[in-house]
This record gives sequence, C-alpha cells and structure tokens, in this order.
Amino acid sequence: MFSGITGNVFILGLVSFFTDVSSEMIYPLLPLFLTGVLGAGPAYLGVIEGVAESTASLLKLLSCIASDRVRRRKRLVLLGYSVSSLMRPLIAAAGSPLTVLLIRTGDRVGKGIRTSPRDALIADSVDPSVRGKAYGFHRSMDHAGALVGPLLATALLAYVVADVRSVFWLAAIPGALAVLLIVWKVSETERVAPQKTKLRLSLLPAGPLRRYLLVLFLFTLGNSSDTFLLLKAGQLGMPAFRIPLLWAFFHLVKMLSSMPFGSLSDRIGRKSVIVAGWCVYSLCYLGYAFAAAEWQIWLLFACYGLFYGLTEGVEKALVSDLSDAALRGAAFGWYNFAVGSGALPASLLFGLIWQRFGGVAPFLFGAALAGAAAVSLLLLVPQVATPDAAHNG
Repeated sequence: MFSGITGNVFILGLVSFFTDVSSEMIYPLLPLFLTGVLGAGPAYLGVIEGVAESTASLLKLLSCIASDRVRRRKRLVLLGYSVSSLMRPLIAAAGSPLTVLLIRTGDRVGKGIRTSPRDALIADSVDPSVRGKAYGFHRSMDHAGALVGPLLATALLAYVVADVRSVFWLAAIPGALAVLLIVWKVSETERVAPQKTKLRLSLLPAGPLRRYLLVLFLFTLGNSSDTFLLLKAGQLGMPAFRIPLLWAFFHLVKMLSSMPFGSLSDRIGRKSVIVAGWCVYSLCYLGYAFAAAEWQIWLLFACYGLFYGLTEGVEKALVSDLSDAALRGAAFGWYNFAVGSGALPASLLFGLIWQRFGGVAPFLFGAALAGAAAVSLLLLVPQVATPDAAHNG
C-alpha cells in the first residue's frame, strides 16, 4: 500500500497532519470567538478570510521563484511552517478583530512561503511513477489532521479547559511538533542547478501546462467556499450540534479516498481522474441545488469528499508531470496562484448570485462551470503517460 512512499514524503505528510491539527483546533471556533468574544460582525469574518487567502496566494507565486533559485528547498519549507506555527496560537491573546486579522494574515504568510517549495520537494523525493500516490498520501495526512483537530478542540472544551482562548494556546503544541519534524527528519534532495527566473507568465511555455492552469482557473471560479455547503445544511434544518460531525465525516471521506485515487492516476493517467472528479463535483452541486432533506446532505457530502480525493493530489501530480524539473517550483507557484486567485471571486460570485436569485441558482452556476472545465480539460490538455501507465499499456 505504501510502496514508493519515501521517508521525505512520509515525514512531510506527518508535518501536514500536525499542522492541520493545530489549524483546525482554531478555525472552527474562530467565528464564535470573533462574534461572541470580540464583538465583530459576520462580515468581518469574510474580510479576514479574504485578505488572508489573497495574501497566501500572492506569496505562493513569489515563493516559487525563491524555490527554483536555491538548492535547499527545506529552508523555505521550514521558514513557512515556523511562521505559521508561531503566529497561529497568538489569536488567543487577541483583544480586537483587527488583531485577529493581522495574526491570521501572518499565518497565511507562512502558508504562502512553504506551499510551492514543499510541493516541489515532494516531487523531487519520489519516482515519477508514484507521484500520484505521493501527493495522495500527503493530502490524506492533511485531511487526517483536519479530522482530528476539531474533535480534539471539542474534547478539550468539554473536559479540560474552560474557554476557547485556552484551546488556541494549546494549538501551539502540534504546530511545534511539525516544525521539529522538519528540522530533524526532512532531508534535501539532489536537484539541478538553481535557476535565475523572473516573475512572468512566459516562465511557463505556451503549451500544455499553461493551458492546464487556465482550465483549472476556470474550474476554480465555480468552486466557492465550502462554508456555503454548511449554510445549506443549516437551512435544511440540520441541528447545530450535528454540523461539526458532518464536517468531520467529510474530512474522513477525503482522507480515505485521496491516496487510492492518487495511485489510480499513476496507472490510468492524471487527466482521466481529474475529469472524473470535476464531473462528480458538478453532480454534487446539482444535488445541493435541489436537496430537501438532511439525509441527502450527508450523502452529498460523502460524494463531495470523493471529489477531493479524485482531484487534490492528482492535480498537483499533473503539474509535476507537465513541468520541467529545473522550474518545478515555479510551476507549483503558478498552480497555487491559479487556484488561490480564483477562490475569492468564486465565493463573491456565489454569494451575490445566492442573494440575488436564491439558493438554487449559485449551485447551478458552479455545476455548469465545473462541466465546462471538464470538457475544456479533455479538449485542450493532452493525456500525459506516467511511467507506470506507459508500462501497463
């Protein structure tokens, strides 16, 4: 099952696990903390997430340049995780919504620094024939942390501590473990000489990789924040105490499906798996548009988790397949920028359509864009034969 998963990939998976445990101990409690403790309005939460994610997206692009110019990507990975792990628990000391905005942005600065060099380091650490499995494993560990984090926070609030600030301080522990793992266990990989690249789109040749990223941006415009799905669940009458359980169930499905589908892409090709995932997304959004009962929401979240399993790791593996080894960090920078830059307008569009036309129209819009992106990927991006797929063929 874990054949081909090298020590570096395994440790980076553990790093993501502990980081997400730390992050998800805080994230689900942040709306309550902002509105109930600091007196902020719901709109301010949107401002915080918008500014934070936009900052992360820009830095992911900039960090790709540094990643390709240095021989030691581990240093950038360590810097990014260290910044996030130091900043995140400081929310416990926040006395105003503005302070939370600054701290949350600092957390995302760390994410922006680390993501591109980490993804490139994973690609450099495994044989090309198992890249899909490697990225699938990494995503599985990430989702495992996202499953454990809120459950741990719930247990701490129920049995150990008296307020959310204490939970935020305790979130520093798994974050520190992640940093220590990088220091002690992650090793550098042999790679070609550093490249002195400039920040320009021509860095990506006018070919399959550029077309793939443009199609990915099109899909992302219909891929709004998952908080809208939780809003839909609440509107259908799901009790508040069951929504965290629904969220944990969702991450469980993502965790269990990421590695098997990543391995499948190693055998049959990345594009087929991604197209299947985007089709599942489109069908799920059609289902959300017309869902009328709680059991339907649970079923749709299960299917939606499969969409993540089909696409998250496989999309990154395809970036690696289509990019030159010497510019892999740049390729991941543009990939993360394409996804991140589409995320904010996607949520704004979704919210505006919902407010103007009701709760069915935005889901139909998302389903339509996903379908259009799937067709575009089939027509514009060639199927790349992975070494394993070529051997089996």
